[in-house]
Amino acid sequence: MGDEIIKLHSVWEQTQQTSKKDTFLPQFKFEELINSIISTGPFYYYIVDFYDMSLSNVSQSIGDIHKLDPDSVSFNDILNTIHPDDIDFVIKAEKASFDFIYDTIGKDKILNYKTSYSFRSRRKSGEYAMLNHQALILTIDELGRFGKSLNIHTCIDHLTKSNTNQLSLIGLNGLSSYMNIEVNKSINTTVEFSKRELDVLKLIAEGNTNNEIATQLFISPLTVKKHRTNILNKSSCKNTSQLIRESILKGLI
Repeated sequence: MGDEIIKLHSVWEQTQQTSKKDTFLPQFKFEELINSIISTGPFYYYIVDFYDMSLSNVSQSIGDIHKLDPDSVSFNDILNTIHPDDIDFVIKAEKASFDFIYDTIGKDKILNYKTSYSFRSRRKSGEYAMLNHQALILTIDELGRFGKSLNIHTCIDHLTKSNTNQLSLIGLNGLSSYMNIEVNKSINTTVEFSKRELDVLKLIAEGNTNNEIATQLFISPLTVKKHRTNILNKSSCKNTSQLIRESILKGLI
């Protein structure tokens, strides 16, 4: 295990926000959950337990993307696919994610947020490709510390070859989402999207017109237009095509 991977482990091991014991994973509709949060493109998933860094529920598709055996792969095997030049960003992104959830969102909402950021990863061919990482905490202990996490890695090379080096925290079950979080705390470019804005955004991505969105959300077309303008302004996108692309990259849709 390289020095940079050791540093990444230290983010989880030294923090007071990861559980020090095994946490119970209740039964849930696993495939339904996967389908609700993945991005477009080839992907694989697994569950990692922060208690002992063990893996479970590793999808067979990890062998199609990386040269890894789903039956024997370890967490370090996956971490070692990260491009050496991107490890430092991943370390900072993990630390920033912990800090933002506990300091800004609140530990009572941990199970209702997914983390999203991107990095380059070594493919089966030996070449590096851009992957979008999404993580959803599935269990916490009695102190609200992270237990098990569902991680999904999606190939997004067809969308971008470059990385924004920013973090997003996507709210589930009607909670607000936070985009463009800089891993360097001295810089604040965070953008917050409301539940209604996210509802409008998802319907835009599905190809609905303003009138169709208004009908589905029981609001006026003028209100939809205002939301649409606010979304474009917040995301710094010039048009709908760019908005949809950026939203996919950041895990919003």
